[in-house]
Amino acid sequence: MNSQDYIRKEALPLKWCQGCGLHFLFSFTAEALDELNLKNSVVVSGIGCTGRGAGFFNLDSIHGMHGRGIPLAVGLKLGNPKLNVVVFSGDGDLLGIGGNHLIHSARRNDDITVICFRNEVFAMTGMQVAPTTKKGVITITTPDGNLFYPINAQGIITSNKNYFYARSNPMHRDHLKKVLKEAILHEGFSFVEIVFPCAVDYAKKTGKGIPEMYKEYKEKFRIVDGNKVLEENELGVMKK
Repeated sequence: MNSQDYIRKEALPLKWCQGCGLHFLFSFTAEALDELNLKNSVVVSGIGCTGRGAGFFNLDSIHGMHGRGIPLAVGLKLGNPKLNVVVFSGDGDLLGIGGNHLIHSARRNDDITVICFRNEVFAMTGMQVAPTTKKGVITITTPDGNLFYPINAQGIITSNKNYFYARSNPMHRDHLKKVLKEAILHEGFSFVEIVFPCAVDYAKKTGKGIPEMYKEYKEKFRIVDGNKVLEENELGVMKK
């Protein structure tokens, strides 16, 4: 097989906006699954821009209810422990509506991989404030700026005795693929946070185009080695 075999040809062209980082994340995930050559892989998602991804993979998949990707994945793993189960969804789905499932699945160290695309808004439904929206940011539901600090996914995951937390970015291709493969191979609960803005929302807020967005997010983040707490603009892996 090759990575193209992991994509449903009838779903092409993929239904994401031009310039969206999900095109990169989706193709890199397909490449990682192909290079690992894992049998019996299943992809699960909830609702939202990222949540549509489950239906684009040429694998057994479940496009579930909003916020319910993780319990569906856990049920699959319990029913058939031989399955390689990957959750592919967004920050509103996983950290907001499904946040309670995330907390307890990570605490139990369920053997699933969760790939979370963090674009910091509810993009599909109109750019409402999300749990990851930074304080002071204006959205259609926070016209005077968000009053609250964003949720700390790194802190939640690493508060457990056993954990795997990684952060990467579509503009750092080699790092992202390495992180995805490491997370999928990890025995236990693994969480990968992909940081990249909604292209449409970015353009509205900054007046910049897609090339400027790519350049900014390539230069903004730096890769760090070592099992250390990641600062806001750092990419890396923490595990115990």
